[in-house]
Amino acid sequence: MKFDVCIDIDAIDFINSQTDKRRRIIEKHLKALEEDPYPGSRCNKELLNLRPGVKIYRLHIARMFTAFYEIEERTVYVNEVLTIGQAHKKYKGL
Repeated sequence: MKFDVCIDIDAIDFINSQTDKRRRIIEKHLKALEEDPYPGSRCNKELLNLRPGVKIYRLHIARMFTAFYEIEERTVYVNEVLTIGQAHKKYKGL
């Protein structure tokens, strides 16, 4: 059973600002979320414990980028894609 992947417009803008090679790498990893967005299988995915009732997932992409996403039923909502440095600065300690 596949998941639908919806990407926020700001994340799309970030992806489109990358070189062709980096864009292909990001898109490949985000496309893999269609098959299985949950931690514990292929890729570097993790559930972040932000606060009760909120499930935000983090996906490390090629040691260069981090994507943050949520899962609702059969849809994955990619909220942000950042460089590793931007992600560390914005979400210290996660």
